[in-house]
Amino acid sequence: MIQTSNLTFHYPKKEHVFKFPNIYLKQQENLLVLGKSGVGKTTFLHLLAGLLSPTNGKVMIDDVCINSLSHQKLDLFRGQNIGLVFQNNHAVQSLTVLQNLQARLFFSKQIINNKKIDDLLKELGLMEYKKCKINELSQGQLQRLGIALAVIHNPKIILADEPTSSLDDENCNVVVKLLQKQAVQSKANLIVITHDQRVKSLLSNTILL
Repeated sequence: MIQTSNLTFHYPKKEHVFKFPNIYLKQQENLLVLGKSGVGKTTFLHLLAGLLSPTNGKVMIDDVCINSLSHQKLDLFRGQNIGLVFQNNHAVQSLTVLQNLQARLFFSKQIINNKKIDDLLKELGLMEYKKCKINELSQGQLQRLGIALAVIHNPKIILADEPTSSLDDENCNVVVKLLQKQAVQSKANLIVITHDQRVKSLLSNTILL
């Protein structure tokens, strides 16, 4: 469950105050947040993930107000409960695909289960690349690895920031369906934040910023 109330954010030295709609998602409910550039989509995602602290309001995840947690507890909570799919690749360049996923489980304080990793890599079509370094992967493979890194630890919430903006129509559909499938398997909420109107037909619950 994720809930926000009266959420606002103000960047230092800037006049504009971002005000965000209240949301309430029950377990496994998904949400599409649509908006043009500059309306605060990524800011909203960072607030939901606890990467930014709101000026006012609060974010509740499973009855935990993440804004009231200390930095150490918030880092631990985020690592265990939130999966982030970024627009740009955030994998560790010096590690292989397999090592990146092992590291993700380690920092989530979970048992490193190589069978679980292999099963996920097979499902995402990455099994043959598991010993490859990050710079050996194509853009599409990096996109799928980003999904794998976001879901390998079975998070309660998957937050995807512009996951389809650089993709053609076919791969746009593939990525959104993969995200939806992984959310179902993890019993997680999926929140996709994008300006990509193509996604509108793929997720029924939508808000506009």
